[in-house]
Amino acid sequence: MDASPSPAAAAPDPAPVPAPGPARPAPAPVSRLRRLATPVGAMAAVVGAFGYVATVDPNEPGHYPVCPMLRLTGVLCPGCGGLRSAHAFAHGDLAAALGANALAVVGYAVFAAVWLLWTVRASRGRPLRIGLAPRYWWGIGAVLLVFTVIRNLPFGSALAP
Repeated sequence: MDASPSPAAAAPDPAPVPAPGPARPAPAPVSRLRRLATPVGAMAAVVGAFGYVATVDPNEPGHYPVCPMLRLTGVLCPGCGGLRSAHAFAHGDLAAALGANALAVVGYAVFAAVWLLWTVRASRGRPLRIGLAPRYWWGIGAVLLVFTVIRNLPFGSALAP
């Protein structure tokens, strides 16, 4: 006789499959007002910041600290003139805002476009996902570097605040 075990005896018993539990209820739909709370809150913070800068003039000394890079090195950073630009922009003087920091004004426009997209997507119940490839981040860094270098050279003095 054959001493090997039978195939049924060799295979272990399969693990018992748990019985399906009660189905989870679908999450309650989020109201449109709740979906818009975050973008509206972000815009309220930006409006508050611009309101403060519009009220407290950065052109008068003593209201804001001096840029540390400018103080330590004498080099204008990409943000130098940003508060003066925001002050002029808040008062509706686009020419003065561009003169103080043109890159900041471009940033205001980009923020407005992204905020509008965010608000529309939030109202429709869709998340805002902006995934930039590394080449775009490198491009943004290159623009900031070129802007900084040019505004510190004699022929780029029009970009200095």
